[in-house]
Amino acid sequence: MTRPSVRLRRGTLVAAALAALVAPAVGGAVTAEPSSAAPAAQPSPTPTGGDVRALTADVQEQIDQAVQRVQKETGTPGVSVGIWTPDRGEYVKSFGVADKDTGQKMTPDLYMRIGSETKTFTVTALLQLVDQGRVGLDDTIGEYIAGVPNGDKITLRQLAGMRSGLYNYSEDPDFFKALTSDPRRPFTPQQLLDYSFKHPVLFPPGEKFYYCNTNLILLGLVVEKASGRPLAEYIQQRVLDPVGLKHSLFPTGSEFPSPHAQGYTNQTATGKVENSTDWDPSWGWAAGAMISDLDDLRVWARTVATGELPDGGRLISPALQKQRLTTPPTPIPGAGYGLGIFDVQGWIGHNGSLPGYESLTIYLPSARTTLVVVLNTDIGHDNEEPSTLFGDAITKIISPEHVYNLPAQPAAQ
Repeated sequence: MTRPSVRLRRGTLVAAALAALVAPAVGGAVTAEPSSAAPAAQPSPTPTGGDVRALTADVQEQIDQAVQRVQKETGTPGVSVGIWTPDRGEYVKSFGVADKDTGQKMTPDLYMRIGSETKTFTVTALLQLVDQGRVGLDDTIGEYIAGVPNGDKITLRQLAGMRSGLYNYSEDPDFFKALTSDPRRPFTPQQLLDYSFKHPVLFPPGEKFYYCNTNLILLGLVVEKASGRPLAEYIQQRVLDPVGLKHSLFPTGSEFPSPHAQGYTNQTATGKVENSTDWDPSWGWAAGAMISDLDDLRVWARTVATGELPDGGRLISPALQKQRLTTPPTPIPGAGYGLGIFDVQGWIGHNGSLPGYESLTIYLPSARTTLVVVLNTDIGHDNEEPSTLFGDAITKIISPEHVYNLPAQPAAQ
């Protein structure tokens, strides 16, 4: 029997035929162009507004029906959806329950675990240090962290772009056993790296694209070494505070501010559904430990896609933002992955998944439109992520020329 997958490892781009993490991958890691240096970025399209339909009463009713249909099909207990587009209306609604035991309703103000969306914050921290001249994207990881396989060849750029060739620690059977046998135990970054480094490298650096949480653990350590501060402290002071994100945090343990939704997963030792709300997220650390809410993610969506602060300042320089958004192609038509961020049919951002929670935070520059979806389960449906199914259904209605259709990430061979 195939063991359940640890879904923090999901959340990025692969060929459409490779839909399920629990299914064997065909042909191994996905091939991408080598990228030892950043190619020239393509300019964003001029905002027109016409790429997104006006959120009229009729369109909102269509969204209601689509969300409720996907919710029923996937068995999602609760979901909140936010759509914001200048001069064309906004849509903020919640469906279902935040707590299956008490019947507490899902509401837009609840704190949620956001999984791999953490990667956008970690890479932002890294890029700030590049702007400050403390690190270089084409430095090798071996210049900062000892003991990394191929550490004298893998660059920080390749780590951020998922092209390092390192083994993903969350694919390791011993890691899965350790996590599910005691999901409230804390993990250190070095423990996570040890699960990865006992495996041989999968391919030479830059040769292929392979989504890998190990990359972000290493980048988190680089941020700490270059800044002289714990990663959680740096992200709070240099990323969250300047952006004005009052309901986002990088937890140092299992803390979870109230009010929050209960999370439900089958990523367990038995495969049975359990409540994962209080599981310690340190096993995701720089790759997936963060917490946020719907409105903070609304602000972050535009910030991370443009590099601009809400007050008009900049979080990172325009030159680095161009490099971040340079997304070498993957086998999925219309999709690519840059530096800790993806572009799927024009929607820029990231999704997140870890036991009990999923999220999707994306921005469409051509229409200056934001879509955020948060939900309290990660249980897949027909080998698809629930967050992807919600994103697909909603964007088919509001932006039919830009449909978010991201398949799940399989294990590498």
